[in-house]
Amino acid sequence: MQDPNADTEWNDILRSKGILPPKEKEITEEEIVKIVDSTINEKQGGQGKKLGDLDLDELDELEDEEDERVLLEYRQKRIAEMKAAVAKNRFGDVREISAADYVEQVNQAGEGIWVVLHLFKQGIPQCTLINQFLTQLAEKFPATKFLRSVSTTCIPNYPDHNLPTIFIYHEGQMKSQLVGPTALRGMSLTVDGCDSF
Repeated sequence: MQDPNADTEWNDILRSKGILPPKEKEITEEEIVKIVDSTINEKQGGQGKKLGDLDLDELDELEDEEDERVLLEYRQKRIAEMKAAVAKNRFGDVREISAADYVEQVNQAGEGIWVVLHLFKQGIPQCTLINQFLTQLAEKFPATKFLRSVSTTCIPNYPDHNLPTIFIYHEGQMKSQLVGPTALRGMSLTVDGCDSF
């Protein structure tokens, strides 16, 4: 197919029949200069000189002002991005909680926040292993809140045969629960295996 913007007799016939849209008017260099001048005049509030009337110092100053404005906009954008990243990545460690902290730390964690709670007991090897893995995962995923609690402190009379237990919450709602050594693959569990929960 031929270029519909080409200036040919055939395209002129197609335009006259309404098959091709009318050819767009080409903008000349003089019109571009007028557009730039009017834009600069608008930016200066209509009180400035025309671009052609400015001397080199005034042109340099105008260019510097434009550079400063662009840099300021970029800086403000980066600061906003960094603040958002800091707000999102505010955890980064494993915190220990008690039953009194449960509702506030787990159910009322906040909008968009994932919470991983590990119920454990000292002296159970797999609980020790999972505590080590959660420390690594907390550093890897600082936007997720990682918590742990001694099982009987958090839930009175919680049976030891259900340990280790991991509860996963999102926005206060339980999304998953892994109860007992079998659900957590026993001592063959790896940090990458925890990553998949």
